[in-house]
Amino acid sequence: MRVIDYINSAEKTAFSFEVLPPLKGTGTGRLFSNIDRLMEFNPGYINITTHHSEPVYQNLGNGTFKLSSIRRRPGTVAVATAIHHRYGVPVVPHILCNGYSLEDTEYVLIDLQLSGINDILVLRGDKCKADANTAPAKCGNAHAIDLARQVNRFNEGFFADGTEMKERGVPFSYGVACYPEKHEEAPNMDSDLEVLKQKADAGAAYAVTQMFFDNRKYFEFVERARAIGITIPIIPGIKPIHRLAQLNVLPKTFRVDLPIDLVAEIKRCKDDAAVAQVGREWTIAQCRELMEHGVPSLHFYTINAFDSVYEIAKSIY
Repeated sequence: MRVIDYINSAEKTAFSFEVLPPLKGTGTGRLFSNIDRLMEFNPGYINITTHHSEPVYQNLGNGTFKLSSIRRRPGTVAVATAIHHRYGVPVVPHILCNGYSLEDTEYVLIDLQLSGINDILVLRGDKCKADANTAPAKCGNAHAIDLARQVNRFNEGFFADGTEMKERGVPFSYGVACYPEKHEEAPNMDSDLEVLKQKADAGAAYAVTQMFFDNRKYFEFVERARAIGITIPIIPGIKPIHRLAQLNVLPKTFRVDLPIDLVAEIKRCKDDAAVAQVGREWTIAQCRELMEHGVPSLHFYTINAFDSVYEIAKSIY
């Protein structure tokens, strides 16, 4: 069953989450242990993130830095395949524009088809922290809409160079990202919503939001999307706060606002354990309200927060 079919047929709000492939040399033991716990809540699908390579610089101590290595987080296709076969749950690997040529993308799609995986999330991808001007790889896709069109052509049986495939595989169904508080590079919300409409019109089956902490922003975003003809399911992305440092990190990194009441509660906490408890309580209330409004699915960002996501899921499912 494709993810969109599961979302459309679910009798209640579905549960899903995303995981990060392990760093080189760390293995999958901890990852599978965390997934084992969350399987208790019968997830409808599991996303696997993808990160492009980034340079690592060594501080030489004299005001200069030297490139020491390239940090890679390999394994998205392999981890997706392993999760798919180990748990029998649909998996959704992320496919990026940044850092990938058209041919790179083609080979990823071929590998996924050969593994029996036909759901993907199409993303531009974050820009490299070391270079604010990071551009797509030579001959790569510049934007998610371009990547969506490449996937469409692949589904139709054509490679990026126009060559026709001798045999088509099962076509991909794909989701895209959206931003209730506006993408950081969009000049305004109207133009950002128009980008989402282009992706929906191109064939995206659903959209998953950036994390947000004020449900009102999600409801208003969905209302505005529907008003301009976007009809695909819009899945709320949920991230529980579990560390005091996130008060500054999350707004800076993801360009999201934190509600005044939430910030006040967290600032009264004496340690991160207390912060995590406040974060769980806030997220539980947030999820219950979303479920009361009949959202099709809740998608949890679990990175460094598996314990919190487990406790939240235990309370609402």
